[in-house]
Amino acid sequence: MSYPPGPNDPYGQPQGQPGYGYPQQQPQQGYGYPQGQPGYDPNAAYGYPQQQPGYGYPQGQPGYPHAGQVQQFYASWGSRFIALLVDGLISGIPAMLLIIIGLAVKGGAGATLAVLGYVASFGVMLWLLHQKGTTGQSIGMKTVNIQLLREVDGRPMGFGMAFVRYLCHIVDGIPCYIGYLWPLWDAKKQTFADKIMGTVVVKSQ
Repeated sequence: MSYPPGPNDPYGQPQGQPGYGYPQQQPQQGYGYPQGQPGYDPNAAYGYPQQQPGYGYPQGQPGYPHAGQVQQFYASWGSRFIALLVDGLISGIPAMLLIIIGLAVKGGAGATLAVLGYVASFGVMLWLLHQKGTTGQSIGMKTVNIQLLREVDGRPMGFGMAFVRYLCHIVDGIPCYIGYLWPLWDAKKQTFADKIMGTVVVKSQ
């Protein structure tokens, strides 16, 4: 006749069985589940891009320097001279060609060609002034990357005021063209015409 094992009998107790009322050991995490994602930000909302620029806003667009910045970009006298030389050649080439042809052709036809040459030269000069007034740059100024702007706000001065400034260059030639040389030592590198019209010539950005 067998008896049930006593509580002190180590051979009679079942091995590895938890007692009644004790929770069983939880199973280990299954294969294929990562143990925590490295670099994952729990505070970041899923699917939302972070720090995206607003639609329709360009980034880093170049523009004109504002009034507080123009003093940092004054153009040198040499670059202004080169721009003036290029513009002079562009406006003078039509006149020279037609005048030369007019001198070769005798009679009224030659005189007509000479007049047309002067008219063409004047028209090209007006177009260059229009470019200066509306964009701040003639062809010569684009060649050396400089701009003609109003000192007060750093914007182009307009065609009408550009034409008036052209007339003010008469003052630069009195006396001995010293006004054209004034930018060599002037703090703002202005000619007399620039000072009268409140304009500066600056390096384009």
